[in-house]
Amino acid sequence: MRDRTAFHLQLINKLIDMDKYPLTKIIIEKDLSEIEYHEFMQFVHRLNDEYEKQKAEGLLDFSSLLIQFAGMLNEKLDPNQMIDALHKEGYYPNLMNEFLSLLQRK
Repeated sequence: MRDRTAFHLQLINKLIDMDKYPLTKIIIEKDLSEIEYHEFMQFVHRLNDEYEKQKAEGLLDFSSLLIQFAGMLNEKLDPNQMIDALHKEGYYPNLMNEFLSLLQRK
């Protein structure tokens, strides 16, 4: 059954321009479970809330949040790839723009 599902996903993947959905593509390619996906999205949501709070307090350096993002990420996932994918799909644009800016400075 698993082989058939994987085959069907490959066929669907060919029908859809997955470059428009890089986050979804990574989730499928890295074989994340539904629980892992939801945990990841909840984590990023909490991180975004912390970013908004810190920004409202006048903080200017958010590298600690980037470090937290990288450190808490599921071992199957690459931090740079995930930031880029989240950015391209429009998730948490302010936070992802901040992360991209921090990464470009390094």
